[in-house]
Amino acid sequence: MAQDKIKTRAELAAIIDEKKASGNVVGFTNGCFDILHAGHVRYLKAARDKCDLLVVGVNSDSSVKTIKGEERPINPQDARVEVLSALECVDLVTLFDEETPEELINALTPDMLFKGGDWEEDAIVGAGHVRANGGKVFVIPFEEGFSTTSIIEQIRSEKDTRG
Repeated sequence: MAQDKIKTRAELAAIIDEKKASGNVVGFTNGCFDILHAGHVRYLKAARDKCDLLVVGVNSDSSVKTIKGEERPINPQDARVEVLSALECVDLVTLFDEETPEELINALTPDMLFKGGDWEEDAIVGAGHVRANGGKVFVIPFEEGFSTTSIIEQIRSEKDTRG
């Protein structure tokens, strides 16, 4: 069942056009989702509460390496996509290879665009396109204590002190 949620860009475009034609509000978010944690789940649930269909774009392994460095991702793209697609609050998932999801957002033109609270609204990739097409941009408040980068840094620090 979760496997049915994983779509190509072309498949997504067709599904989104159909959903929008039926009056559904389509939301989009994206990220590396390298180590999924409760902060991610809360964020995705909050986004899904605002729309009828939530699409999640996931950075491919090569994209994560470009953004985060050679030691990342921790989990491979297939595992990250599988876990995200198993979440009830996520309707559809797709991978993208680019450093940012700008091309994907432009192709899909969601009604709503979501990013986490560590983003300034003006810096969100695709925000201008979404707004220019009548959509809205939302910054979901950051969950203190839930940051993948912080979790990785903490693990590395503990490993270094243990020797």
